[in-house]
Amino acid sequence: VQLQASGGGLVQAGDSLRLSCAASGRTFSNYVMGWFRQAPGKEREFVAGISRSGGSTDYADSVAGRFTISRDNAKNTVFLQMNTLKPEDTAVYYCAAEVGPLWNMRYPPAVDSWGQGTQVTVSS
Repeated sequence: VQLQASGGGLVQAGDSLRLSCAASGRTFSNYVMGWFRQAPGKEREFVAGISRSGGSTDYADSVAGRFTISRDNAKNTVFLQMNTLKPEDTAVYYCAAEVGPLWNMRYPPAVDSWGQGTQVTVSS
């Protein structure tokens, strides 16, 4: 499956931003979807995951309560709503797809497809 992320930008601390990731090429609803991020000099880290139906979600502790992942299987798109952004959220955000269980999305080696990344910069 091919993934195209969009929606990044420069915002101030406390602002909100919504990322989108459009999928093509395969049956979108066959994939668990997720978001990762990578800050300069750091490893890529898990942010959020969502099950094939959208009925189950998983979040990193650092974003739980502020970020919401959702998906629209009719539009082959996954979203990441980011509220109350902090400077430490600054990173390149990547969408990801994998065919295993939801808990597997936490581990980058399990990911089958990556999007190209979109930059999110939060100023203080």
